[in-house]
Amino acid sequence: MKAKFTKRNIIFLIIIALLIIPQTRQPIQILLHKGLSYINQSSVIDEDDRVLVSYDNWRLQSDMKASLDFKATKGKVVFVNFWATWCPPCIAEMPSLQALYNDYKDRVEFLFVTNDNFKTVENFKTKEGYTFEVFNPLSKVPEELTSRSIPRTFIINKKGEIVVDESGALDWNSATVRGQLDQLLSE
Repeated sequence: MKAKFTKRNIIFLIIIALLIIPQTRQPIQILLHKGLSYINQSSVIDEDDRVLVSYDNWRLQSDMKASLDFKATKGKVVFVNFWATWCPPCIAEMPSLQALYNDYKDRVEFLFVTNDNFKTVENFKTKEGYTFEVFNPLSKVPEELTSRSIPRTFIINKKGEIVVDESGALDWNSATVRGQLDQLLSE
């Protein structure tokens, strides 16, 4: 029996080939995650289900050579994003994170946390035009913020409660998130 190559089969084979080739795989993955980020929305955790963050002993070092003791963020609205330069969903959400950072950096404490070395981070930031400060953990991350997957983002209110806990790529520059941050800042 002779196989017929329809347009659909050819398109399918092209897509499979593009996903196998390393040079095209990551851009395709980033594009898919960027599309999904517009569907996924941030939601606030019910007050009864919120967890308090322990501020003990988490120290961080920034790519700007600054040290930060997590205790210094107590009483502030804190936005913590765990990410990596090689992670397609992380890369997909970065433009929205930069836009949010641009507008809220003076009112919200942003902690972009990665285990990537700062040389890699600096190359990534320069290539993409990002200006946010990036941190490496110097000590164990508080248990409440421990994650096995990236990207993982937490928003902590002034009382030290985790009010948003999201995994995967999201559009962080959405009206929903801005409303959440505005509400938290007014409390």
